[in-house]
Amino acid sequence: MKLIIAIVQDEDASRLISHLMADDFRVTKLATTGGFLRSGNTTLLIGVENERLENAMGIVEKVCKSRKQIATSPAPISGATGVFVPYPIEVTVGGATVFVLDVEQFAKF
Repeated sequence: MKLIIAIVQDEDASRLISHLMADDFRVTKLATTGGFLRSGNTTLLIGVENERLENAMGIVEKVCKSRKQIATSPAPISGATGVFVPYPIEVTVGGATVFVLDVEQFAKF
């Protein structure tokens, strides 16, 4: 058995959960916050049998696509100490960060 830990952007989470559940995967959703843009993301815990791992990974890959987004980054004003103005930058968001772990024991009570 494997445990998939998938960190996805909030806007992809509900669609991913729906696709996984439609294919009979059980999912636990955790609300988390990303470090880079400090934006909300979702961490999903998905327990899968070894033979279904590739199927689950395929669903995550299909649903969670990366895309461009405009974010603001503070830029210093020249000559002014400690004064920052928002500066728009284009960043890539979305996709998924996925960890697959071996599960030594599983019990459901």
